[in-house]
Amino acid sequence: MAVTTSETAPAPGAQAPGPPAAAPERRRATRRPGTGPHRRVLRWRWPAVVPFFAFMAVCFGLPAGTMAYNAFTVVDPGTGASEHSLENVRTALSGAYATGLWGSVQLSLLTAVFATVLGTLVGQAVLASGNSALRKAIVSASGVFANFSGAPLAFAFIATLGTTGTVTRLLELQRTGFSLYTFTGLVLAYLYFMVPLMVVTVLPALDGVRTQWREAAASCGASRAQFWRHVGLPVLLPSLLGGAVLMFGTAFASHATAAVMTGSSVPLITIQIANALSGNVLVGQENLALAMSLNMVVIALLVITVQIPLQRRSNRWLG
Repeated sequence: MAVTTSETAPAPGAQAPGPPAAAPERRRATRRPGTGPHRRVLRWRWPAVVPFFAFMAVCFGLPAGTMAYNAFTVVDPGTGASEHSLENVRTALSGAYATGLWGSVQLSLLTAVFATVLGTLVGQAVLASGNSALRKAIVSASGVFANFSGAPLAFAFIATLGTTGTVTRLLELQRTGFSLYTFTGLVLAYLYFMVPLMVVTVLPALDGVRTQWREAAASCGASRAQFWRHVGLPVLLPSLLGGAVLMFGTAFASHATAAVMTGSSVPLITIQIANALSGNVLVGQENLALAMSLNMVVIALLVITVQIPLQRRSNRWLG
């Protein structure tokens, strides 16, 4: 039996077909590093940020450098000769100045804890109410109260809770031994603007707690307290800690309220710096004041260093 195939033999005298011709190789476009269109766009855009960096250098870098330089400079009041030394820094961290620094840290820590707890409770109560009009009113009022500080706040508290204040006479607070011009009075005054600030700060984080999480926890038999203990609070913890750090920095840098209310009766680092700069205690202590300011800057940098990672972690969960 003959087997037929689809292949046909070449005709006599015809040349046998060779292998298929290779396709012409395409030349790849080579691009040197840094010559792409994106690189060209960046090259033309970077001059736009020069004014920003110039502003930062003049308004922040120059004062900070001057402060750091003079903080380590000691001037002889008799001859006027100056030399570099650590005497100002050592003096700023000892004696009455160390007491003032520790007093500011205590006041900031206490008010930060109270403001964080109270602000979080108020914010959660507003969200739980489900009333949009109430939320708008609370947010608007918190924004106003958070910016009502300094000398106006001190005068308002003096007129209300001072020795002859309206509420003091109405409730006869003199019999309880209450005095506005003490550490306790400063705590009350600071909480007046720090609690609203915490409300504004924590509301976006509370909004990030999703309803699906609560429904999933409830479907598993978890109570509301168990949900907040095992899910809600762990998720909100970075935001709450970041808010507490922000409250600490706000209280630590406040000056006018304490200066008007208590003067020098409550030792605080901000009041001591003002007294040293104005020469109320000793003349020629400007560099000592700069050394105390340098201590405050170091603490502020530590606060910022702690707050930034907490804010990033909060955005990762609630963003």
